[in-house]
Amino acid sequence: MGATDAIYLDNQATTPTDRRVLESMLPLLEAGGVGNPHSQHFAGQQAAEAVERARSQIAELVGAVPEEIVFTSGATEANNIAILGIAGAAGRRGDHVVTCATEHSCVLQTALSLRERGFDVDVLPVDGSGLVDVARLASLITERTALVSVMTANNEIGVLQPISEIATICRSHGIPFHTDAAQAAGKIPIDVVASGVDVMSLSGHKIYAPIGIGALFVAEDCPVRPEPVFRGGSQERGLRPGTVPAHLAVAMGAAAELARRRLGADADHCSRLRARFLEVVMPAFADAFVNGAAAPRLPGSLSLTIPGVDADHLVGALQPRVAISTSAACSSGTIEASHVLRAIGLGERDAKSTVRIGFGRQNTIEQAETAAVLLRDAAEKIRGNAVSSDAAA
Repeated sequence: MGATDAIYLDNQATTPTDRRVLESMLPLLEAGGVGNPHSQHFAGQQAAEAVERARSQIAELVGAVPEEIVFTSGATEANNIAILGIAGAAGRRGDHVVTCATEHSCVLQTALSLRERGFDVDVLPVDGSGLVDVARLASLITERTALVSVMTANNEIGVLQPISEIATICRSHGIPFHTDAAQAAGKIPIDVVASGVDVMSLSGHKIYAPIGIGALFVAEDCPVRPEPVFRGGSQERGLRPGTVPAHLAVAMGAAAELARRRLGADADHCSRLRARFLEVVMPAFADAFVNGAAAPRLPGSLSLTIPGVDADHLVGALQPRVAISTSAACSSGTIEASHVLRAIGLGERDAKSTVRIGFGRQNTIEQAETAAVLLRDAAEKIRGNAVSSDAAA
């Protein structure tokens, strides 16, 4: 099987750039189209107009107004600006932050780093489905709470948190509420006004734009406006200095527009792919289970545990035919089991028998079926070899 025949099922890590998105950005790289959007000449002004159109497209995807969208290099930078920026703001309420045990590492590590500055950081546990206890979250809020940050959709198990409920609690206390929506945007309906979110992080390469572009939504009525994390210019409302890459901004705008128009169709398609994949795999393993299956989840997200099957060996056995992963791409190379899987109660052995599979717009039913057969057969072989080894020992 060649590279062109390989089946890519790691869409949580990154998505292939949609050809229509690629076509939208190319003119911004060519002679006659290139320009620094902060320059005053005609080329710069053309680029600036293209960036503003993209800003409007992204705002429309999440129900914001364009002035509330700030371009970043990706969701990791957006999360850092949100957390460190609010923690460093002169008008913040206090020195207490609440977040969740299953957050992406760039949120968890950033929040926990505030302890070095004297902040008190509470990390909420989750139940077996990966959901936070909203009542427990409310009980942690004090007069010192400066920020609450809970992701919209988990990057490993796809579980959707009760964002509107959390936002309502935060609003009642006048506390900024931040959510990392990198995995959710473009896959489920998002309305920042209806949900009451104050700050939201977005990623281009999760919605079929290239890697290297993201955005941060900051509501006009956010209780505390983040301070810039680094200095060097007044671009992006003074919150994110540096030259905006017009071609990448345009790509993310085009991707947001496509995602908004295809939201229902993409969700239905990915749900069918996941269901068909499980129909093929699950009958072979009576003890296999889907993590977060009882909670609301993203349509194309699948975290599958097959006890007794080493996930690293399984992923390796599928190369170069099928691309899946064992955990978040940002955790690649780590020895420990996923912190997300540990947080939902999986033991070390089951956590290391778990693979993450992400279905996307470009995948077909035939690919889902083929990948399922390949995974099933490889897992059966690995399990059989393990049983033989144990018997021989």
